[in-house]
Amino acid sequence: MDVFPPLPLESWRDTKETLHRFVQIVGKIRLAASPRRNHWWNVPFHLTGQGITTRPMGPIRGGDAFCVDFDFVAHRLVVRTLSGRQTSFPLAERSVADFYRDTVTALIALDIDAAPQHPYPYDLPDARRPFAEDHEHRSYDPAAVTRYWRVLSQVNLLLEEYAAGFSGKTSPVHHFWHTFDIAVTRFSEREIAPPADADPVTREAYSREVISAGFWFGDDSVPAPAFYSYTAPEPPGLADRPLHPGSAQWSAARGSHIALLMYDDARAADDPWATTLGFLDSAYRAGAELTHWERRRECPGGITDPRLRAAPAAG
Repeated sequence: MDVFPPLPLESWRDTKETLHRFVQIVGKIRLAASPRRNHWWNVPFHLTGQGITTRPMGPIRGGDAFCVDFDFVAHRLVVRTLSGRQTSFPLAERSVADFYRDTVTALIALDIDAAPQHPYPYDLPDARRPFAEDHEHRSYDPAAVTRYWRVLSQVNLLLEEYAAGFSGKTSPVHHFWHTFDIAVTRFSEREIAPPADADPVTREAYSREVISAGFWFGDDSVPAPAFYSYTAPEPPGLADRPLHPGSAQWSAARGSHIALLMYDDARAADDPWATTLGFLDSAYRAGAELTHWERRRECPGGITDPRLRAAPAAG
């Protein structure tokens, strides 16, 4: 299989818009049915061998614990309970309204007392339209969705390797349903006072100084897939620091800057994997050096034992 196969946004934009709303529906169930973790770590999806999962949730009010999986090989939504019961339905040929109805019906059939508390899209153009009334978004190209999942899986592995180089507080590698990106975040543990007008989601996400790295599949603001990194709060001079490779650049975004390496530029490199890891490391160092992060938290190869780190490599 190719490292980073092609996935231009325009080749599956309609499918992506539908799928994004599908995963928001299930993500909101995850939000309602899981105990809160710092920085919302309880909310995103994780990767599986066939798609993405909420991970086990509940039990709720004496009911059964359950899990919801998107199977992007068989293209079905699967709901399972700890007691062994399950139900599923196809993802194709459904509008968002159909998907919402069938998901709620599946939960009821398994006696699961969980539902989105706010059944509307989050931060999307149709945020005022209930999922149950969205008959517009109904495109689902199985081949494009399988390719999305394969790209997501490769990026997941790359971000796991990147995450291994830091022993301080680090988030899991997780797939956010609200922004449809996959990310991993490093923390300095310095507390940050968010702006007074920041919304509760932002306040919790950025209550500590962070350097985040990730990948998204393209949107209206950046209409192509890209790897990214940002430091928050942004230190003065960040956008003046060099990035690697030369095709990477700092881009203005909502009053700050984000480091971007376009997916197609990474794909065109002689070694796409090493090139992307080098990009993420250069963006991390730009932020870490300006904010004076402790170098002792870095652990190349995931090794923190000083004796093992000093030993010559086996060969």
